[in-house]
Amino acid sequence: MTRLSAMEEVVNGIIMEFESRKDEIVEPFTTIYIGGGTPSVVPVDILLPLIESLPTESVREFTIEANPDNITPELVARWKQAGINRVSLGVQTLDDKVLKSIGRRHNGRQAIEAIKMIAEGGINNISADLIYGLPGISQNRWEQDLDAILNTPITHLSAYSLTYTEGTMLYKMWQQNRITPLSDEETELRFNTLRNMTAAAGFEHYEISNFAKKGYKSQHNSTYWMPEGKWLGLGPSAHSFDGTTRRIDIPDTSEWLSRLPHPYTIDEETDLDRVNDIIVTTLRTANGLNLNDIPEKYRHRVLESASRHIASGAISKNFENLRIEQSLWLISDAFIRDLIIL
Repeated sequence: MTRLSAMEEVVNGIIMEFESRKDEIVEPFTTIYIGGGTPSVVPVDILLPLIESLPTESVREFTIEANPDNITPELVARWKQAGINRVSLGVQTLDDKVLKSIGRRHNGRQAIEAIKMIAEGGINNISADLIYGLPGISQNRWEQDLDAILNTPITHLSAYSLTYTEGTMLYKMWQQNRITPLSDEETELRFNTLRNMTAAAGFEHYEISNFAKKGYKSQHNSTYWMPEGKWLGLGPSAHSFDGTTRRIDIPDTSEWLSRLPHPYTIDEETDLDRVNDIIVTTLRTANGLNLNDIPEKYRHRVLESASRHIASGAISKNFENLRIEQSLWLISDAFIRDLIIL
């Protein structure tokens, strides 16, 4: 099977899955996100049947993930014509040497040019992804990357601290002592630099790793962080939640195709699991946790667990709302763990 025919088979499979599962979510779809890798390498002519099969009449935000080296004026024009109004660009860093060392195909110049090309093509909602803690990126280089990116037409920035995931090239290099992870102090310095420079550029820090200009928070991702959020995920490894049931699509593409039109397993979630999900997701955001979203029988236990952090000032309480202080978001997991109900 050729690469293009394999892409076409997966796209047709997603269309089939959608047709069989679209009624899982009763409410109109307001966002669409084509991601999970590098969908920008899929030719538009292969993607178009999928886009045309989706209910876009109520959609306000239609995002596609992309690599900088795939962007051309012609591609942007086709995306815009198809209804895509937001692009999430995987920049990671603007340092050419580091990009090459982590196996990225683009360089820093291409990343900046890609952002400009997207904006000039009429898609003005642009998100860029950066990673801090990459080996070879000094504090000075991190500041240069931020300054350069924040002076492009982006409206949204996602910035993540590097994690060493087993099976990746960076994990192998770390295990072989070929690279040294940042110290806690260095990571905190990168994070505070990120917060300060984005704020100075007019970006709101609305979730641990996400920053947006006014009116440009990611509507799609925000659904995952809301207690009432529901979403339908399609394709290998996709996750779905209809308000009561979680479904996880088979990660292996061949097996996923063979299991169509229902290529998923069901993750049985208890009421307590759902409570803990709400605690974990909402406390990562500027909105925080509304205790009214927690069933009454668990509410006192959450508040009791939070009490010492409220007393220390790490968590603020405003009526029924709990928020972790933003300056402590980098270590928020420590506070969230304390609130988890076992």
